[in-house]
Amino acid sequence: MQTKEFIELENRLGAHNYKPLDVVLTRGEGIWVWDVDGRRYMDCLSAYSAVNQGHCHPAIQRALIEQAGKLTLTSRAFRNDQLALFYRELCELTNSHKVLPMNSGAEAVETVIKAVRKWGYTVKGVPEDQAEIIVCANNFHGRTITIVGFSTDEGSRRDFGPFAPGFKIIPYGDAEAFARAITPNTVGFLVEPIQGEAGVIIPPEGYLRRAKRLCEENDIVLILDEIQTGLGRTGKLLAEEHEGIEADLTLVGKALSGGFYPVSAVLSNKEVMDVLRPGEHGSTFGGNPLACAVARTALRVLVEEDLVANAAAMGDYFLAELRNLDAPPVREIRGRGLMIGIELHAEAGGARTYCQKLMAEGLLCKETHDHIIRIAPPLVIGKADIDWALEKVAKIFAAG
Repeated sequence: MQTKEFIELENRLGAHNYKPLDVVLTRGEGIWVWDVDGRRYMDCLSAYSAVNQGHCHPAIQRALIEQAGKLTLTSRAFRNDQLALFYRELCELTNSHKVLPMNSGAEAVETVIKAVRKWGYTVKGVPEDQAEIIVCANNFHGRTITIVGFSTDEGSRRDFGPFAPGFKIIPYGDAEAFARAITPNTVGFLVEPIQGEAGVIIPPEGYLRRAKRLCEENDIVLILDEIQTGLGRTGKLLAEEHEGIEADLTLVGKALSGGFYPVSAVLSNKEVMDVLRPGEHGSTFGGNPLACAVARTALRVLVEEDLVANAAAMGDYFLAELRNLDAPPVREIRGRGLMIGIELHAEAGGARTYCQKLMAEGLLCKETHDHIIRIAPPLVIGKADIDWALEKVAKIFAAG
C-alpha cells in the first residue's frame, strides 16, 4: 500500500480524535524514521518524549524479546522476579522511597489524585469529601474525565462534563497566587516543572523552590508531573533538579520504557503511598514482568550512554544556534535541554504550516496551540545531526 491508501483507510475506519501530519511511518532507528515510500526523516518529537533513548534501541529491544519469551504477565495477584528489581533500580536512580507502577501517564495522574486525597483524609485530617488539589492554568496532565475537568483548554473540556469537583486552578509560575489559594483543606499541588503542551513554558527562577517551601509550611503534598520533562529531557534526570528540590510525589512515564511498552510510575518521597491498602487501587498490567524488564533496561541505557549529559550539551547548542538564525516569523525561542519551543508571530500563518514545510524537508515536529512548534529529538542526537536540522529550519523560516 502507498501513503495515500493508508491515509484513506485510516480516515475511513478510525475515530477522528487526532489530526496527524500526512506521513505514514514504518521504521525507526535512533533519531531517524522512514515512511512507507522509503523517505527518511529526523524525528524531532520523540513520540512526545517517549523515545528519549532513540527509536528501537537494540538493548531495550533485546530485553523485550528475552522477557517476552519467558513471562509477560502475571497480574499483581502474584509476584514476579522483575518487579522488585525495577523498584530498587528506579528508587536508587531517582532517590525515591516508594514506587507505584502503572501503564499510561494519565493512569499515574489518576493514581496520585486518589492517593493524595486519601492521605488528606486519613493523615492530615481534612473533612471527608472536602480535599482540594491546586493545579495550574494551561496544564496538561492527560485525557481522562477527571483530568480534563481541571484543564483550562476548552478543546479538552467542551462537551465532556459534568466534571469531578475538588480542584482549584491558579496561574502558572505565580508563587504568590499559590500562597493565596491555600486553605486548610488543600492536600496537594500538582504542577509541571515545564509546561510542555502549553508551548514549553518555563516558570520563573525560584518558582518551584518557593512552591516547595509553601507545601512544607502548610502540610501539602508537592506533586511534580515529570512524565514529559523527566528522564533526561531537560538536561537533568528530573527537571526538579534545576531548582535543587525534591518533590513529595513525582510522576514518570513515556521514556521509562524507551518507547517499547506503556510504563508509568508514581515515585514517593513522603509517606503518602502507605495509605493505599490492598484492593483500593491497581491495574491488570501495572508492574507486569515484561514492562519491568523493559523499563529496567531503558533506565540503564539512559545512564550507561550518558544521555542526560548529552541532552544538556546538545540542548544548549541547539538553542543557541536557533536563536542565531535570521527568522522573521519567530517571536521567541525558549527551552531547557532538548525540550524547545519556537513561538511564531501571530501574523506568521500558523505553526502547522511550518511543520508541513519542515516535513517536506525531512524533519518531523509538531505544533501546539496553533503558533508554537515543539522541537524534542531523541537524546541520542549529535552535533552534526543538529547542524543538519538547523539548515532545514533556516531554509523554511527564511522563505517565510
